[in-house]
Amino acid sequence: MIQVGNKIIALDVFEKHFVCDLNACKGACCVEGDSGAPLLKEEKKILEDLYEKVKPYMRKKGITAIENQGIAVYDSEGDLTTPLINNRECAFVTYENGISKCTIEQAYLDGEINFKKPISCHLFPIRIKEYCDFDAVNYQEIKICAPACDCGSKLQVPVYAFLKEPLIRKYGENWYKELLESAKLLS
Repeated sequence: MIQVGNKIIALDVFEKHFVCDLNACKGACCVEGDSGAPLLKEEKKILEDLYEKVKPYMRKKGITAIENQGIAVYDSEGDLTTPLINNRECAFVTYENGISKCTIEQAYLDGEINFKKPISCHLFPIRIKEYCDFDAVNYQEIKICAPACDCGSKLQVPVYAFLKEPLIRKYGENWYKELLESAKLLS
């Protein structure tokens, strides 16, 4: 573990390689798992405010899921998440050429909203656990991301480098610069 500010970072974030390969995985992270995308409480409010602008991008099944379950739900572990369609795929998922895509992100890319997507999605495969005095920043290795690990290894892109934008979004540019200094010391 490496400490940067009050963040404790797993060595895997520095040592593992990762570059999403959507053509290989088909966006499986949006449709696999036991619950929806983890949400911060403030993100629930953001999604409530932006829902009408995101809704035109959504499939009927996703709209129905939100109408029936709400914009956010608590999963079996008590964590706030996006609702699921058929207990499987995120309500905000759509498909393009067989690849799962995020309707929130598409609305953002089209300039309809100023919120890219939940930070947990943007940071994936990093998962953050917030404690009173520090955040634990961990890399979550799962089978569906094997193509991303292979791609990252071929390109020699460490997890922290691939996730530069969301890490800066979460913790700021100065913190990320400190992270880079720590990475240099490890190499």
